[in-house]
Amino acid sequence: MFTVKATQHVLAVTDLEMTERYFLDVLGFTVRFQVEGWSFISLGEFHVMLGHWPNEMPASDKHEHSYFAYVNCVGIDDIYADYLQREALIFQPISDKPWGIREFGVATPEGHRIMFGEDIGDS
Repeated sequence: MFTVKATQHVLAVTDLEMTERYFLDVLGFTVRFQVEGWSFISLGEFHVMLGHWPNEMPASDKHEHSYFAYVNCVGIDDIYADYLQREALIFQPISDKPWGIREFGVATPEGHRIMFGEDIGDS
């Protein structure tokens, strides 16, 4: 039987050190390991591989294509309050959506966007 154990997203970033610091200090990720040009970080089972690509177009120039993850979670109000306190780059404030999800969105300094959502019935 097929089961998803975790997700791992790959992001090309122009400034690896700055992006890693933001994920660690603001978004609460931890470092799993690092190798030359790469940082493997996690927030629970949400894994991200940051790759240093200094000549790539920044995600902010990709507009709607800058979304890279939708994280289904529990305790969304807690993480939202934490991100507000840490001054995360929130581009979509938390709100209940007509499709039965409470969600909000954060961005990285380079413009990658992550959505967090919780089923309203799970609160």
